[in-house]
Amino acid sequence: MTAEEPRQTEKIAKRKAWSFTSEGRPTFADALSGREGFNAFRRYWVTDNLWNLAHLAGHFGMKLLPMDACSSLGAALGLFAVPRFHKVASQRARETIRALRPDLDAAGQEALFRENCRSQGRLMTEFSVVNRLQNNRDRLTLNGLDIIGEVAKAGPVIIVGMHLGNWEVGPTVLQSINVRPYAFYLPPKGRAKAWIAERVRSKAGLRFLPPGMEGIRPAIKILKSGGVVSMFCDEGFGGTIRGPFFDRKPHQEGNFALAIRLARMTGATICPWYGLRTKGFRFECRALEPIRLPASDDPNARLLDDMLLLNNAIEPIVHAHLDQWYFLDNALRPE
Repeated sequence: MTAEEPRQTEKIAKRKAWSFTSEGRPTFADALSGREGFNAFRRYWVTDNLWNLAHLAGHFGMKLLPMDACSSLGAALGLFAVPRFHKVASQRARETIRALRPDLDAAGQEALFRENCRSQGRLMTEFSVVNRLQNNRDRLTLNGLDIIGEVAKAGPVIIVGMHLGNWEVGPTVLQSINVRPYAFYLPPKGRAKAWIAERVRSKAGLRFLPPGMEGIRPAIKILKSGGVVSMFCDEGFGGTIRGPFFDRKPHQEGNFALAIRLARMTGATICPWYGLRTKGFRFECRALEPIRLPASDDPNARLLDDMLLLNNAIEPIVHAHLDQWYFLDNALRPE
């Protein structure tokens, strides 16, 4: 079998369609309906609002800090909090490190874990200052990103990012090459965190697609009109890594299958990119070679090969930078 020949179709786990449902707002009538209704009312209006206040105070309070100080504070908080208050996730991260980096001795594996804790913490606090990069572009080093802009001028593009470094720099980076994509957006849990995330990303120039199946038709329409859609294919869900595959059996449950199907339906070129933290609050961003799916009379027959084509571009980058990978604290899929 040559590289251009699709392999025999295999049965692989399929992606299940899902719809996003926002949290309901309990009413006073709910509070009077019984214990369950009262607890939901109290949680929404009292407990959650105390946390909302704390998140808002933290977000706006850290805006007062210099950028590097804000990032360093996050690193210290991450190293302190993750091992102590996220024990299950920390255990998963250590197990994933042992599986993916058996070449490291115990001390090296623990050092990688601790550096990832710092990275996780930086991500949280840097949300307060990430948009300052629009006026401090000297903190961003771009390598080969122009190719995405060139491809976008010629037709539809699916930009595939990676959860490395701080991917929230993406809108600022893409604006520098005159690309403003639409992105699938799943709000984080918590009303204050969701409000903060939407506010920061909107100010950065990102345009949102609805999460879940409701976003598919708008994405297809945008791509068929020659537009740009952004998504991520490295992901964790329910404590398990969906992508990259890391030598596990390929499946359709994650965004690899979605990206390929969108590309096949619209003729879009897939443009992977990633950013790495170099030091403190500074980043180096690189574009990989654009992926144009091979012509096929039966695209469905090539689904597995197409997913592997995209996976094999992304996986080595993620594997080489596990210390900066957001989903390191998820478990590998069973073999």
